[in-house]
Amino acid sequence: MAMRSRRRFARVGRALVAGLAGMLSIAACGSSGAAKPPAGSAAGADAALDRAIRRAVAVPGAPPAIVAVVQRNGRRALHTAGTGTVGRLVPPRLDDRVRLASVSKAFNGAAVLSAVADGRLALDDTITMRLPQLSGAWGPVTLAQLLGHTSGVPDFSREPRFLEALKASLSEAPPPAELLSSVEDEPLRFRPGTRYHYSNSDNVIAALMLEAVTGRSYAAVLTARVNRPLGLHDTSLPSGATIPTPFIHGYDVSGHGQPEDVSELFAAGWTWSSGGVVATPGDANRFVRGYVAGRTTDRATRAAQFRFRRGGSEPPGPGANAAGLAVFRYRTRCGTVYGHTGNTPGYTQFVAATRDGSRSVAVTANAQVTPTTDRAGFRRLRQVWTLAVCAALAHR
Repeated sequence: MAMRSRRRFARVGRALVAGLAGMLSIAACGSSGAAKPPAGSAAGADAALDRAIRRAVAVPGAPPAIVAVVQRNGRRALHTAGTGTVGRLVPPRLDDRVRLASVSKAFNGAAVLSAVADGRLALDDTITMRLPQLSGAWGPVTLAQLLGHTSGVPDFSREPRFLEALKASLSEAPPPAELLSSVEDEPLRFRPGTRYHYSNSDNVIAALMLEAVTGRSYAAVLTARVNRPLGLHDTSLPSGATIPTPFIHGYDVSGHGQPEDVSELFAAGWTWSSGGVVATPGDANRFVRGYVAGRTTDRATRAAQFRFRRGGSEPPGPGANAAGLAVFRYRTRCGTVYGHTGNTPGYTQFVAATRDGSRSVAVTANAQVTPTTDRAGFRRLRQVWTLAVCAALAHR
């Protein structure tokens, strides 16, 4: 393998180990629904967000672009700086596609919890009940524990065998069930329900359970149960490396020279239900509004979903993080929102909404920025997330 290819794969491997594509949240701020807006004006909050975005893309090694969708009730605004294609003046647009990385886990949660609401699944269904072929030591793990990252199932994306398989076939992924092959004989890391540990295996198993009870492919179920009901016309779950056009290009900015385009470096099937969804910033915003407001589930299931414990998304969202079922709570200085983060080579994502779905944000950076890869850069990006939340919650 050429030196450049080895370096590129090493970066991909580190990215996947860090969270496999970074691969959303709810505890009530009172029972009324939307978080109480801060005292600042919307105009002032918008201006502060714009300044922070410009600063975040202006430093060496920064993402080439940041795009933030901010919606206050029926009023939606796009805040951007930078370029969606390095070497060209291409401002990122609302309807350009991006890889959503671990925000895909919220889509998985929406599909799975819709099946819980209509009785196809139950939160206390175990792996033994729905996937006997995966039983063994994992058998007692419940669907709720999978969605809440308290299962103890080892994370396949951290295994050397998985990384070797990825290295050998970047552009072609195995069938989803085979993603777990590197850990299928391993014991649980802890007794289910006793600890929180973010694991990409959890969402793969939950999606396999969904396929088992519906008799349909996960992609078809996602379209029927999430994309159509929420009006997501530019959202898909590709299996290959190609992103439907037009798209915001994603870059590796860790080197000292020109950013390297890694938009289509590896097949989305390597992350599947844990990180493979492709959508536009506009669709990501529409999704989180409907998801957090409970449009894909029922009241009882949503109440269980919104019970929180200590635990953060990867990368950490703004403010104090807590984990529910396929959703995270972010308590910021401007108020509380619920959503998800994600990162993958070329992209870092944050989506969130108030509990009633009336105010929301969707922020994309077209480079992978994490606390471990770029501490200062992530601090700037996290400030953008916080200011986006403040803008969404601001007075008119």
